[in-house]
Amino acid sequence: MQERKPQQIARELALLSLSQLPLNPKKLTEEHLPKLVLATVRTLRSEVQDTLDNATGELQRSNERLLTSETRASDLNTARNLLKEAINYTQTAINQLGAAVEFPELIQLANQDKEVGRYAIQLVKLINENRIVIDEQISSALIDWQVTRLAQIDRDILRIAVSEMRFLGLPDRVAINEAVELAKRYSGEEGHRFINGVLRRVTEQKTTV
Repeated sequence: MQERKPQQIARELALLSLSQLPLNPKKLTEEHLPKLVLATVRTLRSEVQDTLDNATGELQRSNERLLTSETRASDLNTARNLLKEAINYTQTAINQLGAAVEFPELIQLANQDKEVGRYAIQLVKLINENRIVIDEQISSALIDWQVTRLAQIDRDILRIAVSEMRFLGLPDRVAINEAVELAKRYSGEEGHRFINGVLRRVTEQKTTV
C-alpha cells in the first residue's frame, strides 16, 4: 500500500468532517473546528470495529457454505453453487478488511501529525466561510445540474478541490488529481470521472475570465 502524505490524509479527514458541519456556517466557531475533526476520528474508530465485525460475519457465512457443500449437497451443481457463494462471501470479507486496514493509518496520523490536523481544520474553515463563492464556481461548471442536487460526498470533494485552487494556491493539476483519488475511495463507481470533468471545466473557466 502506497504511503500517503500528510496533506492527503488531511484532505481525507476534512472530507469526512464536512459531512458533520452545521447547515448554518455562522454556528461553527474557531473552538468547534478541532472538536469537529476529533469527532470524525472517533467516528472512524467506530467504523473500523463495525467493518471488522461485518468481515467476521462474512467469513462465518463462507465457512457455513463450504461445510454445507461438503456434507449436504445432493448433486454437483448444488455443491458448485454453494462453493461460489462461499467465495463471494470471502471476497466481500477481504474487501472489508482492506478498508479497515487503511482507517488506522488515518486515525494515527490525525492524532500524531500536527500538520494533518492543521490542514484539515484549515480546509474545513475555508469551505465553511466561503461556501457560497465556492458553490457558485462549481455551479458554473455543472451542465444542466445544481450543486444542491449532487451527492454530498461528490459536492464536498469538489469544494475541497476548488478551495485549494482558489484560496491555497494548489496547482490545478494537483488539486484535480487529489480530488479524483478521493472520489475513487469514497464516491460511486463513476464518481471520479464526474469529479474530473467538473474540475476541468472549473479550470477552463478560470482561464477565460
